[in-house]
Amino acid sequence: MLNRYATNSIHNRAARALAPDIAAAASRIEAERCLPADLLAKLHQARLFHMLVPKSVGGEEVDVLTFFAAVEAVASGDASVGWCVGQAGGVSTVAAYLDPAIAREIFGGHDSVVAWGPNARAARAVIAPGGYRVSGHWQFASGSRHAHWLGAHCPVFEADGVTPAKGHDGRPRDRTMLLSKSKAVITDVWQVMGLKGTGSDSYEVADLFVPEEYTFTRDAAADRRVHGPLYSHFSNFNMFGLAFAGVSLGVAGAMLRDFKALAGEKAPQATGFQILLRDNAVVQAKVARSEARLRAARALVVDIYGDLWDQATRDEPFDLQDRARMRLASTFAMNEAREVADALYNAAGSTAIFESQPFERRFRDINAASQQGQAHQSNYELIGQALLGLQPRGRL
Repeated sequence: MLNRYATNSIHNRAARALAPDIAAAASRIEAERCLPADLLAKLHQARLFHMLVPKSVGGEEVDVLTFFAAVEAVASGDASVGWCVGQAGGVSTVAAYLDPAIAREIFGGHDSVVAWGPNARAARAVIAPGGYRVSGHWQFASGSRHAHWLGAHCPVFEADGVTPAKGHDGRPRDRTMLLSKSKAVITDVWQVMGLKGTGSDSYEVADLFVPEEYTFTRDAAADRRVHGPLYSHFSNFNMFGLAFAGVSLGVAGAMLRDFKALAGEKAPQATGFQILLRDNAVVQAKVARSEARLRAARALVVDIYGDLWDQATRDEPFDLQDRARMRLASTFAMNEAREVADALYNAAGSTAIFESQPFERRFRDINAASQQGQAHQSNYELIGQALLGLQPRGRL
């Protein structure tokens, strides 16, 4: 059984050890809108981008809670770093769906990172001899500035370029194409409110040939080459949700830590009383509630993903309600963390608005993170439908 609160693996120790260096680089990360080379070198040395890469192709293949705790730790230093590590981790699980030689080429290098964005409506992959002719424009490729490869999710069309290709089940086929970043046109669109350091640019290709062996269908059993609890049971989508929960909890936890320090130093003049924030009953209650909310949200993630990891190690398949609970954990954690961060930002008063203080950037980052679909309030409706035995009207 997985020790759910043990966070002393080599990867978690490395992540915690790097957190001060990450925090010290935060202003550079934001100004440069990417992860600085010296910090990237440390992240690669700690193997944090390789946590979910299969061991068979040179990765670490850690359990889900080790991954979660490591993402949370680096995000406590800077949200953009946590987001890039978490995003790269989710993407790297697809190495299990490639021929081992191709997987080693793409994911096996010391500094290997693959970036991609969500499905694009205008994307298309036309069947050609030995592969596909790919065209499209994709957005939100987090970490693309330090990635070497890009992924492009495409609907597949027959050789005539018009007829949608269908699989054995009669449904339209989708395929993910992996291509060298050098073959794509990257557009700098990342002028945003928060998570600036992720450098989540847009990219496009036009009529680019991609060989068949550099393609796969996400979470398709027929394409899976590596088995085991991580790859046979947890979907690519599940791991992104877990990563984003870790980022949000890491950011809010750091804000709570820094607010406690501020509360022992600041005596707001607006109250008319010369008392420290920590002596204010409202502040005391807010800190207590914030502590409870973050611990409860983290415990829910650990409980649900820990249960399912144990289930996966017994090779027991997940059902619809299992998938719903994973979405519940990530959605709840992201929203609880954002609400705690908003409350602490407000409680810090005018101190929070200064860039020199540890609140303003984190406030922007966590509110940017919560705009991601896995935090959307509509998720609760889908989750509830599944928990009530109904067929959800959307993807879980």
